[in-house]
Amino acid sequence: MSDLISDGKTRVAWVASVANINAPTTTELNGGMDLTPRLTPDGLKMDPTTADVDTSSLASTFDTMEVGRIKFDGELTVKRGSTPTEDQPYTTLLYGTHGYLVIRRGIDYSTNFASGQQVEVYPVVCGERANKAPAANEVLKFMSPLKVTTQPATNATVA
Repeated sequence: MSDLISDGKTRVAWVASVANINAPTTTELNGGMDLTPRLTPDGLKMDPTTADVDTSSLASTFDTMEVGRIKFDGELTVKRGSTPTEDQPYTTLLYGTHGYLVIRRGIDYSTNFASGQQVEVYPVVCGERANKAPAANEVLKFMSPLKVTTQPATNATVA
């Protein structure tokens, strides 16, 4: 048995529109903005939390729980670019901008999106971007908070 190493095995795209988030097309995904080379190694955060629903009763002697609502806490930490093309995430991920964050995991980054691949599609709106404090021996960076606007498709298949 061998482990799947994550280095170079994630692709992240910003897509302006997706007709069906459960079955995005290769045209939609490959036509989106590839954010992967601009993200810092720890710059992708789309973490779910699940609320607890107390199912105990007055007769209970043990607290019981069931799963409740799901919420995603999302943010991107992005390197600034020295050319307009490289800096496109900074000029695109602006406050109030709606779009779709698409994440593919476990396949070489250099592989284009293809039919049959499993992806996560998050309908999001950007919060106010925050420029990260400059530091010695680091690139300029900013963080864009992402708010999920409708239920995402975390197990979508590329059409």
